[in-house]
Amino acid sequence: MSLIEIDNLSVTFRAKGREVQAVQGVSLTVGEKESFGLVGESGSGKSTILRAICGLAPVSGGTIRIGGKVIPSPRGRDFSRRVQMVFQDPYASLHPRHTIDRTLSEPLAIHGIGNSDARVMQVLEDVGLPTSFRFRYPHQLSGGQRQRVAIARALMLNPQILLLDEPTSALDASVQAEVLNLLNRLRAEHGLTFLMVSHDLAVIDHMCDRVLVMQHGRAVEELSREALAAAQMKTAYARSLFDASADRLLGPTPEPVK
Repeated sequence: MSLIEIDNLSVTFRAKGREVQAVQGVSLTVGEKESFGLVGESGSGKSTILRAICGLAPVSGGTIRIGGKVIPSPRGRDFSRRVQMVFQDPYASLHPRHTIDRTLSEPLAIHGIGNSDARVMQVLEDVGLPTSFRFRYPHQLSGGQRQRVAIARALMLNPQILLLDEPTSALDASVQAEVLNLLNRLRAEHGLTFLMVSHDLAVIDHMCDRVLVMQHGRAVEELSREALAAAQMKTAYARSLFDASADRLLGPTPEPVK
């Protein structure tokens, strides 16, 4: 049985008498411990799918199941303990006036989980940050360090699933590979399932077992990692994305995080 099942999902935004169909009839499944990618240009609806899973976008049709059960609305604490999201911009996703310690401890306090000091220090170590960073503020960290904190926050409740919304696109190119390799390591160590959004097929190729190509809110083509590596796409749109990323797809694998 798949861990994530999305069946015929539609998302419609309504404002000032107008309707915008951001997602139209998209279906996908993600197995336990699998990494699944959503790729497409801006406006293709890929990030909206992640937000719909979290209850942050208005679902107008279809169903979303986690572990075979339709997820409730509102999502609730059980959902938060099982599913966490890492947003695109680490500058915006961390509270500027909260220390790293407060940011990481807050989910534990909300869920009534004790032993926060030990858990905070462990998760900082997991993401490759010194424990001395606990009492720093976000403005005292680099962009890559902030995104590591955002990943650490997502890990605090020991979730099964991470939803990754372009987690490296706001970072310098030199830092992107480090964060991607960190995520791959954490997935292996914690047995995580990833649903990852990117506009870049090279990132998806490095991270994901399968990929769904999206355009204008619709699913265009699903590819395995092997089909992607062999350039065996069937649609012109998927081919255009491949051609735009071909140099990086065929280039060297990024160095591991040290």
